[in-house]
Amino acid sequence: MKILIARMNHETNTFSPVPTPLAAFGRDGPAFGAAAYAENKGMRTAMSAFIDAAEQRDAELVTPVSAMANPSGPVAADAYRTICDAIVAAAPGCDAVLLDLHGAMVAQSTADGEGDLLERVRALLPDAPIAVALDLHGNVTQKMIDHADVIVSFKTYPHVDMYETGAHAARILFDLIEGRARPVLAWRQPPLMTSTLRSATADGAMQRAVQAAQHEEAHGMLAVSILAGFSLADIARPCISVVVVGNGDAAAADAAAERIARRIWDERDAFVYRSAPLAQSVADAAAAARLTDKPVLLLDHGDNCMSGGTCDTMDLLEAALAQGLDGIVSGPLCDPQAVAALCAAGVGARVTVPVGNKRPSHRGTMREPFAATGVVRALTDGEYTITGPTYTGQRASMGKSAVLDLGAATLVVTERTHEPWDLGVFESVGIDPRRARFLLLKSRMYCRPVFVPIAGGLVECDSRGITGSDYALFRYERIARPVYPLDADTVWRG
Repeated sequence: MKILIARMNHETNTFSPVPTPLAAFGRDGPAFGAAAYAENKGMRTAMSAFIDAAEQRDAELVTPVSAMANPSGPVAADAYRTICDAIVAAAPGCDAVLLDLHGAMVAQSTADGEGDLLERVRALLPDAPIAVALDLHGNVTQKMIDHADVIVSFKTYPHVDMYETGAHAARILFDLIEGRARPVLAWRQPPLMTSTLRSATADGAMQRAVQAAQHEEAHGMLAVSILAGFSLADIARPCISVVVVGNGDAAAADAAAERIARRIWDERDAFVYRSAPLAQSVADAAAAARLTDKPVLLLDHGDNCMSGGTCDTMDLLEAALAQGLDGIVSGPLCDPQAVAALCAAGVGARVTVPVGNKRPSHRGTMREPFAATGVVRALTDGEYTITGPTYTGQRASMGKSAVLDLGAATLVVTERTHEPWDLGVFESVGIDPRRARFLLLKSRMYCRPVFVPIAGGLVECDSRGITGSDYALFRYERIARPVYPLDADTVWRG
């Protein structure tokens, strides 16, 4: 048995000015062939689970590409073509396909990156079973449903079950091949744009939806996925989905999808996040700090790295300094020009450098950079190994990195946008984050598994960047209307 296994991950914020060239898909671009296998074997990705499942059955593996880029703007057309062409070229002669996809990829050449890829693979392999693992924030499309036999998404956010999701999808695929299952797909997509901060699975409406999915799995469904969707995409339907994989009974699968989708729709307002004013959030953080000797986390979800943020919006830092906060550690802040200036000055130099606000924000607006005066404390290559629960063991790179001590605040400035996956974003540059009074992070969720355990409080801060939670900031032109909450009177009949 010859099995095609590949990875193509990108969550596209169509409002983001951060480019997504081929080089963004990895430290130096995608990994191909044997390098793609090596990049995933022994790791905790869905692709690594696919590899393990196939090797347990002594299958011949074909691993044409592994490509993962941080969320950013639309994928360059040539990058999308290169990745997809590698997968399609490897398809002839394969008996089955396992694809580790995101589900919310938009390229310059298509609004349905995963659907178009699946359509091409299906055209070459009309009879081969195709199983797909998706991110919980995938925007499901009709093409994805039409051209896959099995779809399973993550059930956690922050995502810590990527490997388990791949193993689940692979198990169903091999049960199909070996005659133990007859997967059938059912899909519901209420016209509901969910807020990313309301897709956390530890509590609230999203937790209840996932629990309902698990209940259906315990009562006969092969897999049930709740995909919150990714609403910072100006496409037809960046909406929540329920995807059910039934076992031979299409009507039962359809009924399960309808039950869960109706429950979600009835709770629709609980999936929408409404931000407090930034000044109020900073004041709340100051109050929290008076009650603890541990760092207080200020999460700048308006400029969130893993939703396509520029990581250079300075609103939160400026607001914190204006209210007299000190003991601040902020970063990673992405500003290659500032890094170059700090490297040229050298460790120990006292400098004034314009930092941040160098990329356009909403509708092309620009703000003045923050004038940062301080002492350069460290210069590094920005590399470290992730030890936390997400992407454990993988080598991470922030690009060249510099530490600038302003007195009241210490800034970690990097060449690349980078999610604070791990304490290593600070420890690798000589900062102990446990000793900070306030930690300002360009993050929504992925920082939480590693930073919440060392923190004495957490405040969500909306800096009005390009990943903000206020949909009124964004000009949606392609979305199918009506849709909630853009249209408060939206009706969905199922």
